[in-house]
Amino acid sequence: MNESTKSNGTEEDIPAIVTVGAKEDEKFLHRKTVPFDFSKYTRMEITRLLNRMRRTMKEASGIGLSANQIGLDVQMFIAQVPDSQGGAKFYAVFNPKIEKASGEKLLLEEGCLSVPGKYGKVERQERVVLSGLDRNGKPLKIKAWGLLAHVFQHETDHLNGILFIDKAKEVYDTPQSERLQEREEKMAHS
Repeated sequence: MNESTKSNGTEEDIPAIVTVGAKEDEKFLHRKTVPFDFSKYTRMEITRLLNRMRRTMKEASGIGLSANQIGLDVQMFIAQVPDSQGGAKFYAVFNPKIEKASGEKLLLEEGCLSVPGKYGKVERQERVVLSGLDRNGKPLKIKAWGLLAHVFQHETDHLNGILFIDKAKEVYDTPQSERLQEREEKMAHS
């Protein structure tokens, strides 16, 4: 496995994102993760982990990041999806499970920080009910629809060893959606 941080493991470090470029890393990304065990971590360690993951996701212009994408074999992801009012709520979900998926199946374009430079349309349910634990180990249940539901399904797939390219109807090199084109432009200028 590649080194999961860029320097010495302090809170300020930005973990490197595990990508499909190396066979060993791709094999790791395709493995189902183990449940997050809160008894193995202090609150401070969990806070540091969330802060590091959030910085990594933001630096890469992502809207979701699962723990295995930074080399951790635990069931946990973060997400921050823009809403219609220009804000973006931050989610951190430990041991997530899609309890219910409903509505139409939507075909939306996806990209992935672990599959750089590749895009594809993936069919996912329009609405989901996601259960899991919050950062304090307390149960949570979130009803999501649209892009947020898509992201929750994408990240939960990650934790089950499934990448978007495993589900995409077609994989291509240039994003077609405005949302992902803007992300590409932003990454090119950073």
